[in-house]
Amino acid sequence: MAKNIFTPQPRVAYFTAEKIMRFVPSLGVWGVGAGGLITLLLSSTPIFQQDVLVKVPVLTEYYTDNTPASDKPF
Repeated sequence: MAKNIFTPQPRVAYFTAEKIMRFVPSLGVWGVGAGGLITLLLSSTPIFQQDVLVKVPVLTEYYTDNTPASDKPF
């Protein structure tokens, strides 16, 4: 007859890999939502436009500043 040998799951504090995998889809949805909200709220900020939005290939043309230097007040 074969022996059943108990091997504990590796864990960090209370969390095991099995418990963490239950939260991954939810955390992904919340992460995408938070990223979208931050992008929406900061899209009118010039430094965010230059540092982030201009570097996204789909949004580059929309956020590139093509205003001539003579029309800029500062």
